[in-house]
Amino acid sequence: MPATIQDLCQAIAQNTSDDAFAPALQTAQWEVLGSYLQPFELAAGQTLIDENAHDRTLFFIESGSVSVHTLSSKGEVQIAMLNAGSAVGEGAFFSRQPRSASVTAAAACRLWRLTPLRFSEMANRQPSIALELTLALGLVMSRRLRSKSRRVAVT
Repeated sequence: MPATIQDLCQAIAQNTSDDAFAPALQTAQWEVLGSYLQPFELAAGQTLIDENAHDRTLFFIESGSVSVHTLSSKGEVQIAMLNAGSAVGEGAFFSRQPRSASVTAAAACRLWRLTPLRFSEMANRQPSIALELTLALGLVMSRRLRSKSRRVAVT
């Protein structure tokens, strides 16, 4: 079944977590945003993000869940679980720094990716949508950084 932006939009609308990604976009704006995103699937156990990688891609979870974890001297430490409707990868997307944690699919996932290049194109062609996306992601980061249990979950 082909992915549609409406499926992602519904997952985002149903996400009630404290750090929910909730851009204020109209249906037509979601369609435009969808044209800049690439849907893909990840099997349970597959890695989405490697800690210390220099990738800046941003991801949105349509279905499934991911585990955010980091390595410490005592081994792997789980930082957070993110579910459908969540954004992941926002830290490196904005900071241009290496990834602060690894992210692995805890269950089979359908995700949407936004590369920095596609975001730049959107910012040039659709600045109001890019601005709303940026503000919504800023709120996600702010809430994650405030929560001590998720302090390192800004990936």
